[in-house]
Amino acid sequence: MYSVQPKTAEEYVRLVEQALIEIDELRACFEFDMEDAGGQLGYLEPLEQGLKELRASMADGSYHFENRDLAFMEIANKYKSQLPFAHLLAVINHTHRNGLAVDEA
Repeated sequence: MYSVQPKTAEEYVRLVEQALIEIDELRACFEFDMEDAGGQLGYLEPLEQGLKELRASMADGSYHFENRDLAFMEIANKYKSQLPFAHLLAVINHTHRNGLAVDEA
């Protein structure tokens, strides 16, 4: 679903915002299904914080692409089997490392 690298800054921002929505939805599902979801979902907090910081830097203009993983990717990779949106995080990270997929026509 999120296999295409974004071509514009707006598309990139939407991917980050979608990832934040996915975290909220996953947290809500687990909290509904489990009594002690907090202990099971401790990894969501740093993921969410990292995405919020990324989004804030995009909004204030301080964001820049760079050829290194985003800080939250260590957690994302560790828990990818538990994250239904792990591929979305990988696309965001790939874009961060490689820039936008601007067509060279």
